[in-house]
Amino acid sequence: MNKNVLVAQSGGPSPVINASLCGVVDACRAYPDRFGTIYAGYHGIEGVLNEELIDLSAQDPRELALLKTTPSAGAVGTCRYKLADEGSEDFQRILDVFRAHEIGYFYYIGGNDSMDTADKVARLAREQGYPLVVTGIPKTIDNDVGDSEFKLLDHTPGYGSCARYWAYLMQNADEENRAIYPSECVSVYQAMGRKAGFITAAARLGDPNREMPLLMFFAETNFNLEQLAERVNQKLKEAKRCIVVVNEGFDIGDTAARHDGFGHIEYGASGTTAMQAVVTYLNNQKLAARGQATGQIPGVMQRSCSLFISETDVTEAYEVAKSGVETSITVGSGYMATIVRAATDVYRAEYRYAPLAVVAGSERFLPKSWITADGTDVTDDFVRYARPLIGDRVPEIPMENGLQRFARLEKIFAEQKLPAYTPVNLRK
Repeated sequence: MNKNVLVAQSGGPSPVINASLCGVVDACRAYPDRFGTIYAGYHGIEGVLNEELIDLSAQDPRELALLKTTPSAGAVGTCRYKLADEGSEDFQRILDVFRAHEIGYFYYIGGNDSMDTADKVARLAREQGYPLVVTGIPKTIDNDVGDSEFKLLDHTPGYGSCARYWAYLMQNADEENRAIYPSECVSVYQAMGRKAGFITAAARLGDPNREMPLLMFFAETNFNLEQLAERVNQKLKEAKRCIVVVNEGFDIGDTAARHDGFGHIEYGASGTTAMQAVVTYLNNQKLAARGQATGQIPGVMQRSCSLFISETDVTEAYEVAKSGVETSITVGSGYMATIVRAATDVYRAEYRYAPLAVVAGSERFLPKSWITADGTDVTDDFVRYARPLIGDRVPEIPMENGLQRFARLEKIFAEQKLPAYTPVNLRK
């Protein structure tokens, strides 16, 4: 049986994605009789298609250990390449690369689109009689993978750290707004999340007692600019100042949007942002307080900054990946490792699994029951759900010469055995 391992990352990075990578490596190394060489796709599935496989087994163990507290996905890279249709040359190429390098286990770290890809690869391998075990490892700061009942997957690794980022940001934003509101009465911030409002909702974690003049506008509530301005002016009349968090997918009308390989809008690469549109609209209106609106976009820092990593998130990202390896051994191919919430008074995560076919391409939204009746806040039920995920402490980040010390893997590539290949959707 093929024993070699290939792990790949896909989609946008997260603060703890490398903790999952570390979990896969550590779990596989614990079974030397079962697993052989461990490879990583250089820049995700594109690295597989290009037969660019980094040999993780040849890396310095100290560098591999540093993965656990190294944010983003720079150690081995990620991508947003969408494979050509099922049955295309791309899928056959993946299996050809696996055969050439005797890959028997494939671990794919990613979100809903990645789980769909993993499911298709697993099915193709079965159809062709190739002995391959495919396991998905969940990852996305958006928290939009899984079921609406939160039973298959309570939350995704990455969300807890992003939520912690927003909790701390709101604490500091309130101090700034409190100081300067006579001239800058409205502070507008834009949160990531295309269609789901989980990240926007995390702003409330910085003010669970609702002492700030905070308004949140979720993708799920479908407010327009006029309605937003009405709510802002109401808050200005009450408090003379206002902090606004708007979802990046807030409806601002037609824009020159750019899209990634999966057809999703790349808000950071598009024209007018939601924040810009909101600030411009508010400043063109008569605000109900002295001053004007200003805006900020934290951008990719919320998904790639280790300074706000949640200790709970790091631990769970690591453990769910180890659980995925155990699942591949005991259950077999075609599953995604999951995190579920134990039915206890004190928060505790349990690690299980769900069929890839069930979670592939899934998309869930902030439940309406967690949004207040006025549509600009979240309920205490959301706070109870999300509060444990941000943890109580920041993990210790290794330092060197006063700077953070991240993992730096050597680009030790496996010998290429196949003809060069150009992915279908990159051909001119």
